[in-house]
Amino acid sequence: MEKQFQPEPRFEFGKNWRNFLDLINDERIVIAQESLLKMLEADTLAGKTFLDIGSGSGLSSLAARRLGAKVHSFDFDSDSVACTSELKRRYFPADEQWTIAQASVLDKDYMDSLGCFDIVYSWGVLHHTGAMWEAIENAQDRVDHGGCLFLAIYNDQGGWSVRWKYIKRMYNALPRSLQPVFAVFVSIPREGLSAVYLLVTGRLRLYLRSWTNYQSKRGMSRWYDILDWVGGWPFEVAKPEEVFEFLKHRGFSLLRMKTNGGGSGCNEFIFLKGSRNMPNLESLGRECQPVISAASS
Repeated sequence: MEKQFQPEPRFEFGKNWRNFLDLINDERIVIAQESLLKMLEADTLAGKTFLDIGSGSGLSSLAARRLGAKVHSFDFDSDSVACTSELKRRYFPADEQWTIAQASVLDKDYMDSLGCFDIVYSWGVLHHTGAMWEAIENAQDRVDHGGCLFLAIYNDQGGWSVRWKYIKRMYNALPRSLQPVFAVFVSIPREGLSAVYLLVTGRLRLYLRSWTNYQSKRGMSRWYDILDWVGGWPFEVAKPEEVFEFLKHRGFSLLRMKTNGGGSGCNEFIFLKGSRNMPNLESLGRECQPVISAASS
């Protein structure tokens, strides 16, 4: 039986992504493509299979498809599935190389039905399932031998992470009309200190640029990422070494890691399943063919 974590209340990620959808343009898509290639150290994803776990807005799936990968996207949230489907409708209508479904990464039977992939990608998702380590376990099991696991997991800040749990619960307990106001209120200390510091040091333009150029980070929007961060619940965290140890014991080697310097936000990891002697994606192997099905384009 499918296992689902449904706390009350739960942040409506998909509704947040629906608002972001209007901001997606060619520039953001190109930035998302470049971000994927840079982290994977590849020139193309042509001929590769790509599993997007928790597709959200669908931007990463779209980027992977435009780079030539055969993509399967799924998300637990119906609005997120609708967002991903809308991007497919805009850019790849009736494309059989991109399939979309509503499902949970905690549903082991569903995950097993997918087969294996060259690249399994889940950016900022698995810590929102309510069972993060089980979600990572199910995700890593879908990586083909010689394939890559690309994860972004919230950093464990100790006491600050505990405080954020209370803040996120408060956000989700509020009426929807008050949630943006609460998000601004919560963000003022960090945003204000950054602005004041840069103003005093004569670099206020850097703060303004952090808003106007935020899309250079994977093509995303700073405001919708703030809402995601303040409201994102369920919420779990992990130290980088915990993620490393968990996957090392499952036959993975760490190829690349990008930390956030010990602050809030995500640490990014690229793991290789199997031998470390693979120089790049061109030598990805294939031991079990993916069965990309249950499409709902």
